[in-house]
Amino acid sequence: MSEDRTAPRPDTDAADATGPAAKDPDDWSTGDEPMTGPQRSYLHTLAQQAGQEPPPDSLSKAEASRRIDELQERTGRGG
Repeated sequence: MSEDRTAPRPDTDAADATGPAAKDPDDWSTGDEPMTGPQRSYLHTLAQQAGQEPPPDSLSKAEASRRIDELQERTGRGG
């Protein structure tokens, strides 16, 4: 059987498919900006599902991203 060249290879193509979102939030050029509306909404949803108080609206984009990751893990909604 021949190798399937259309499937992503774990060492190259798969990493490229994740795009900029895979970048560490600490390295984002806009990470210090206020979190976005969609981040705020999703954080509130995740916090409610996790039985926690919603986070403060003063979070930065990077802080919100990290909090989303934490709450997704707690709620089982992570990818």
